[in-house]
Amino acid sequence: MHPQLEAERFNSCYQYIEALDKCHQAEYYKRALGLCSIEKEALTRCLHDARLSGEKVKILESREKQKKVHAKWKQLQEEEYGEEAILKKIIQRQMAKAQDKVEKTD
Repeated sequence: MHPQLEAERFNSCYQYIEALDKCHQAEYYKRALGLCSIEKEALTRCLHDARLSGEKVKILESREKQKKVHAKWKQLQEEEYGEEAILKKIIQRQMAKAQDKVEKTD
Protein backbone atom coordinates (compact mmCIF):
# COMPACT_ATOMS: atom_id res chain seq x y z
CA MET A 1 0.00 0.00 0.00
CA HIS A 2 1.28 3.48 -0.82
CA PRO A 3 2.37 5.13 2.46
CA GLN A 4 0.55 8.38 1.70
CA LEU A 5 -2.73 6.52 1.33
CA GLU A 6 -2.40 5.18 4.85
CA ALA A 7 -2.52 8.66 6.36
CA GLU A 8 -5.37 9.60 8.69
CA ARG A 9 -6.82 12.09 6.24
CA PHE A 10 -7.74 9.25 3.87
CA ASN A 11 -9.58 7.09 6.40
CA SER A 12 -12.84 7.91 4.62
CA CYS A 13 -11.43 6.28 1.46
CA TYR A 14 -10.27 3.09 3.13
CA GLN A 15 -13.04 0.96 1.63
CA TYR A 16 -12.07 2.10 -1.90
CA ILE A 17 -8.41 1.41 -1.21
CA GLU A 18 -9.27 -2.08 -0.04
CA ALA A 19 -11.55 -2.73 -3.04
CA LEU A 20 -8.84 -1.68 -5.50
CA ASP A 21 -6.23 -3.73 -3.66
CA LYS A 22 -8.46 -6.83 -3.74
CA CYS A 23 -9.16 -6.31 -7.44
CA HIS A 24 -5.46 -6.05 -8.19
CA GLN A 25 -4.67 -9.15 -6.16
CA ALA A 26 -7.51 -11.23 -7.61
CA GLU A 27 -6.29 -11.99 -11.10
CA TYR A 28 -3.71 -10.52 -13.42
CA TYR A 29 -5.98 -10.34 -16.46
CA LYS A 30 -8.41 -8.03 -14.63
CA ARG A 31 -5.62 -5.55 -14.11
CA ALA A 32 -4.29 -5.99 -17.62
CA LEU A 33 -7.68 -5.49 -19.24
CA GLY A 34 -8.59 -2.53 -17.07
CA LEU A 35 -11.43 -4.26 -15.25
CA CYS A 36 -10.39 -2.56 -12.00
CA SER A 37 -10.99 0.87 -13.46
CA ILE A 38 -14.32 1.33 -11.63
CA GLU A 39 -12.60 0.85 -8.27
CA LYS A 40 -9.73 3.07 -9.35
CA GLU A 41 -12.05 5.88 -10.44
CA ALA A 42 -14.02 5.65 -7.19
CA LEU A 43 -10.77 5.82 -5.20
CA THR A 44 -9.53 8.76 -7.26
CA ARG A 45 -12.79 10.66 -6.65
CA CYS A 46 -12.69 9.89 -2.94
CA LEU A 47 -9.05 10.97 -2.59
CA HIS A 48 -9.78 14.16 -4.48
CA ASP A 49 -12.75 14.98 -2.23
CA ALA A 50 -10.68 14.20 0.88
CA ARG A 51 -7.91 16.49 -0.33
CA LEU A 52 -10.34 19.32 -1.07
CA SER A 53 -12.04 19.04 2.30
CA GLY A 54 -8.63 19.12 3.99
CA GLU A 55 -7.68 22.22 2.01
CA LYS A 56 -10.94 23.94 2.99
CA VAL A 57 -10.22 23.27 6.65
CA LYS A 58 -6.68 24.63 6.30
CA ILE A 59 -7.94 27.75 4.50
CA LEU A 60 -10.50 28.44 7.24
CA GLU A 61 -7.85 27.93 9.93
CA SER A 62 -5.51 30.27 8.08
CA ARG A 63 -8.18 32.96 7.81
CA GLU A 64 -8.92 32.73 11.53
CA LYS A 65 -5.21 33.00 12.29
CA GLN A 66 -4.91 36.05 10.02
CA LYS A 67 -7.86 37.71 11.77
CA LYS A 68 -6.17 37.20 15.13
CA VAL A 69 -2.89 38.63 13.85
CA HIS A 70 -4.62 41.68 12.36
CA ALA A 71 -6.54 42.24 15.59
CA LYS A 72 -3.31 42.03 17.58
CA TRP A 73 -1.57 44.50 15.24
CA LYS A 74 -4.52 46.89 15.53
CA GLN A 75 -4.43 46.59 19.31
CA LEU A 76 -0.69 47.29 19.39
CA GLN A 77 -1.12 50.29 17.11
CA GLU A 78 -3.95 51.67 19.26
CA GLU A 79 -1.83 51.23 22.36
CA GLU A 80 1.03 53.12 20.72
CA TYR A 81 -0.87 55.91 18.92
CA GLY A 82 -4.27 55.95 20.58
CA GLU A 83 -7.65 55.04 19.21
CA GLU A 84 -8.02 55.54 15.44
CA ALA A 85 -4.26 56.34 15.41
CA ILE A 86 -4.95 59.98 16.27
CA LEU A 87 -1.46 60.54 17.69
CA LYS A 88 0.09 59.12 14.52
CA LYS A 89 -1.96 61.47 12.35
CA ILE A 90 -0.94 64.45 14.48
CA ILE A 91 2.72 63.46 14.24
CA GLN A 92 2.42 63.09 10.46
CA ARG A 93 0.83 66.54 10.15
CA GLN A 94 3.57 68.10 12.28
CA MET A 95 6.26 66.39 10.23
CA ALA A 96 4.60 67.57 7.00
CA LYS A 97 4.52 71.15 8.32
CA ALA A 98 8.17 70.92 9.32
CA GLN A 99 9.04 69.54 5.89
CA ASP A 100 7.16 72.38 4.21
CA LYS A 101 9.07 74.93 6.29
CA VAL A 102 12.39 73.33 5.32
CA GLU A 103 11.44 73.35 1.64
CA LYS A 104 10.36 77.02 1.77
CA THR A 105 13.63 78.11 3.34
CA ASP A 106 15.69 76.34 0.68
